[in-house]
Amino acid sequence: MRYEPRLGAAQEVATGAASAASAPFGAQTRRIRVAATAACRIAIGDGTPVATATSAYLPADRAEYLEVTPGQRIAAIQESAAGKLSVVEIA
Repeated sequence: MRYEPRLGAAQEVATGAASAASAPFGAQTRRIRVAATAACRIAIGDGTPVATATSAYLPADRAEYLEVTPGQRIAAIQESAAGKLSVVEIA
């Protein structure tokens, strides 16, 4: 049987001069798809992660798939301009 990933809950995180974090990922979430309207830095972790200027770089307008653990969150901070980070849980 072939695994067919399904899009789950979606949320947006505003990227600005200060780090902002998403809501916790669901109990079944092991992967997320992220895309940003403007380049940003991202960090994933337990509790409330904080993205900094040296966190992983995410270019604008490119979707990335990332492995996560249920209950974790993603945080984002702008690279040079404010924007939005789209986060979609994959079930």
